[in-house]
Amino acid sequence: MNDFMKEYLKWLESPYIDNDTKRELESIKDNEDEIKERFFKDLEFGTAGLRGKLGAGTNRMNKYIVARTTQGLADFINSKGPERAKKGVVIAYDVRHFSKDFAKIAAEVLSGNGIKVYIFEDIRPTPELSFAVRYLNATAGIVITASHNPPEYNGYKVYWEEGSQILDDVAIPIQNNIQSITDFGMVKKIPFDEGIANGLIKIIGQEVDKAYYKKVLELTLNDDIDKDIKIVYTPLNGTGNIPVRHILKERGFKNVFVVKEQELPDPNFTTVGYPNPEDLNAFKLALKLATEKDADIVIATDPDCDRLAVMIKHNGEYVALNGNQTGAILIQYLLSQRKEKNLLSNKSIIIKSIVTGNLGKIIASEFNVETFETLTGFKNICGLENKLEKEGFQFEFGYEESIGFVTGNFVRDKDGVISAMLLSEAAGYYKKFGKTLVDVLNELYEKHGYYLENNFSLIYEGIEGMEKIKSIMSYYRNNFPKKIGNLSLTSYIDYLEGVEYDKDGNKIGEVNREHIPSSNVLRFFFDDGSWYAIRPSGTEPKLKVYIYSFAKTKEESEEKLRLFEKTFRNIVAKI
Repeated sequence: MNDFMKEYLKWLESPYIDNDTKRELESIKDNEDEIKERFFKDLEFGTAGLRGKLGAGTNRMNKYIVARTTQGLADFINSKGPERAKKGVVIAYDVRHFSKDFAKIAAEVLSGNGIKVYIFEDIRPTPELSFAVRYLNATAGIVITASHNPPEYNGYKVYWEEGSQILDDVAIPIQNNIQSITDFGMVKKIPFDEGIANGLIKIIGQEVDKAYYKKVLELTLNDDIDKDIKIVYTPLNGTGNIPVRHILKERGFKNVFVVKEQELPDPNFTTVGYPNPEDLNAFKLALKLATEKDADIVIATDPDCDRLAVMIKHNGEYVALNGNQTGAILIQYLLSQRKEKNLLSNKSIIIKSIVTGNLGKIIASEFNVETFETLTGFKNICGLENKLEKEGFQFEFGYEESIGFVTGNFVRDKDGVISAMLLSEAAGYYKKFGKTLVDVLNELYEKHGYYLENNFSLIYEGIEGMEKIKSIMSYYRNNFPKKIGNLSLTSYIDYLEGVEYDKDGNKIGEVNREHIPSSNVLRFFFDDGSWYAIRPSGTEPKLKVYIYSFAKTKEESEEKLRLFEKTFRNIVAKI
């Protein structure tokens, strides 16, 4: 009998699995492919936690997997001594199906293990969870969210005492603990109400909100701005509605219009389906409202409000900015204003991911601000911030191309609330000079050259998809093109090995493992300053491709992007 079938039968026979779950499993008894999909592996810790489709099974998000994972976390915390348990764990959750249920189960398991729990009274943005861990001086944090994934997903992310997502030093022991839990009967928990009655579970809310809002508003750089700009905002039925609107109101923006159909929580994301603001389809209703109101700027945050995308009215039409462009504009605005106010130091830094474009780095260097790079994901960006802060560096900004941005030192994750405030402030500031944010971006291109990008994903679902992604990465390690058009490869980096090679495969350098841990990423550099990278996603069935071109004119840079993409797709089609 196959291992996945054994695991399936184990769930069906377990006294710890309830009848509803068993009925769901019995309904697929004749569908071996479905049983295999659900049981061929355990849902793994990817980006500092779990993310998967809802449903019964080891490879699904459900109350049993949440309980087992929390037991693994509890065992780790208790292994560090009673002080850790006393400091406690903060729990937040988003609008998705079962988010509140999973949050309560996590609270029951932690309190069942004698660990103090702070749980938010209702939905909150992921960045506020990061803030709360620091503010309450807790040991750890959990947020139940699947970020921007489709409605059938949910997830579970773990944070450590600095307020940043856990790295391998914490994740691996937790993973080992989880694997040692061979039976759901090994999970200890007490009922939620009992946890409240005995003081182990504490409901939190307004006090933390007020402290968080105060810190966000302290990031204000300019009050002499056009506050009459018209802002259309959509929280995409997620957690951003209350905090983003509160902050914009406090900043004095009078013309903020919220997309009614996407204002309130909706776990099905009925009006949008795929609630990812990187996807322009997510802006459909917001653009309709923007046209009616003649808005200057259109902002969307994803369901857990850690990522933000923006469209700008420019020459009579709405122009979408990608994460690299938004990051570059924010860097230009923040650093220019901070320099003017003497807030920069000779140890000021920005941090970006290795697959984020270089325009932000070029801008930062103009202000004598150094750029550090690390792996994709804010667990790495803020993990590096924690490290560099201890070395005396002053963190100014962190970002990645997938519309994640943060500034300040009180949140250690990307933050859509902070980003919404600062982008609106920048738009109001530049409007006083008769400029849109697109004008600002075009000035940056004219000054520094056209750093353009084309980032896309190849989707490969299921077990076969995982094998396909493996074979592409394996093939590419040994069969990459040394010329694309008239551009020549100069070097490449294999981040799995941590080695940089010249075009002929001779070792010419090593990756700084202090800043960039081992990861399955390949990055190829060309003689004109263009480059591209490929990597498997850590949380989704995708091969991610990042192409960056550089040229003195927009047309030439765009032509290079097309050439790179065509070359890459032709190679992959033959694998």
